Amino acid sequence: MENECKRIQQQLTRSFAGPAWHGPSVMELLEGVTAAQAAARPISSAHSIWELVLHIAAWNRAATRRLNGDRANLSEEENFPSTGDGNEGAWEQALEVLRRNHHELHEAIGRVDVARLDQPILEDMTSVSGTLHGVIQHNLYHAGQIALLKKA
Repeated sequence: MENECKRIQQQLTRSFAGPAWHGPSVMELLEGVTAAQAAARPISSAHSIWELVLHIAAWNRAATRRLNGDRANLSEEENFPSTGDGNEGAWEQALEVLRRNHHELHEAIGRVDVARLDQPILEDMTSVSGTLHGVIQHNLYHAGQIALLKKA
């Protein structure tokens, strides 16, 4: 059990930067994606790659907030933030937010007392372990969407 937080950190990193067993990680899929590609809507009813990047970042941040005692009930604007004007600088900034939020979550997991893993992250919420594994699953779910959007 002592190494469980390290294993969770490793799985989070694999989902985010690779190598992942299932295929490309979030960052591997985003390599070389331009602002124009990120903002494109090849499937009109789906979110863009850019929107998904900001959404992933938001939920990595929400998990960190929850580990620190904040319920982090995201508004719709926080859940899917605006992509802004769509230029390359704004796209690079979105990627930086994604990297930073991932890093902050990774660091926060390293500070979790393993005895807390099976406890609710906050009252009336799933366990710390369930939340963290959920973030990993969330990363991979949206990585699949990004892969499909790149092919569309």
